[in-house]
Amino acid sequence: MNILVTLNSNYIKPLKIMLKSLFINNQEESFSIYLIHSSIKDEELDDLNSYIRLHGSQLIVITIDDSYFENAPVVLHYTKEMYYRLLAFKFLPQNLDKILYLDPDILVINPIRDLYYMDIKGFLYAAAYHDVISIKEINRLRLNPYEIDAYYNSGVLLMNLELQRQLVDEQSIYKFAEKNKSKLIMPDQDILNALYSKKIKSLDEKLYNYDARYYTYYKIRSNRVWDMDHVIRNTVILHFCGKKKPWKRNYSGKFHSLYKHYEKLALS
Repeated sequence: MNILVTLNSNYIKPLKIMLKSLFINNQEESFSIYLIHSSIKDEELDDLNSYIRLHGSQLIVITIDDSYFENAPVVLHYTKEMYYRLLAFKFLPQNLDKILYLDPDILVINPIRDLYYMDIKGFLYAAAYHDVISIKEINRLRLNPYEIDAYYNSGVLLMNLELQRQLVDEQSIYKFAEKNKSKLIMPDQDILNALYSKKIKSLDEKLYNYDARYYTYYKIRSNRVWDMDHVIRNTVILHFCGKKKPWKRNYSGKFHSLYKHYEKLALS
């Protein structure tokens, strides 16, 4: 299976934790981890390569020129590397037709096979939108005049690289970022939704992009079906969305102890 990550040195630690959870819960699989970056040091890459090889998978490093997206907006904890996933089809080997992008602030707590081999013919991506609050209308107004049916989260993206090479226009991405600098809140996600939302296949968020902030909401809305036992048995991807991250000292979310468990396994 091909896995894509795009990040800088600040996210190597959470990347290792995410990968540890992926490896532990998918022991029958082997992975090719594609890392797109522009600034990670050689010694950090060597360490990451050893870590991944130790788990029976391989690391493929793709270094791109730092000038890409040099004028694109960077907001809060969002880095320039977030844009690299939008042009991944350009930098990845041309013989790859599918890849699964994962943010580093994720735990993979169940087998990922059903997601990876999902049929996405005719779609650029498969992704989930978080239906916790009614943000569709807010984002529809904010991204006007671009029409969006749902506001998809870009932290988990199953990518149809073959179709992207045909339909995604690099210059359109640059122009959108430049034209809408002042109103972009989550820049790469805004671009993804404004330009391509009608070509995204919807995933079940509770299975494939479970927002760890909203455990109580999911539980109540499902008439208590989605309790902790159900999440642990069924959710594939647990996503620590938002500014507060579980590897930081001030975090106190519902799944903090689970994250610390994988952190200990990954870094001990």
